[in-house]
Amino acid sequence: MATRRGTLETTDEVARLAGELERAEAYAQQLRQRIVDVKDQLAAGNVSRALSMLNEALNFIDSATDVVTSHPSLPRQRKRPPAPQ
Repeated sequence: MATRRGTLETTDEVARLAGELERAEAYAQQLRQRIVDVKDQLAAGNVSRALSMLNEALNFIDSATDVVTSHPSLPRQRKRPPAPQ
């Protein structure tokens, strides 16, 4: 019985970690896309728009800290206050 319980706990942990990895990969892809978009705006000479997009990216990062710290055994990170506009 103890072996079956251990196996179920291991299976649950693997599934949880796989899901967390998928969320982290999606988050990283979104960040990479934001970087590409900002570079495009800079290349087009839209510095103001690029700065605005960077501010949006910082807000995105601040609001997504739970992606990295969702497990109950990990300490929650304190969120930064919003950047002045």
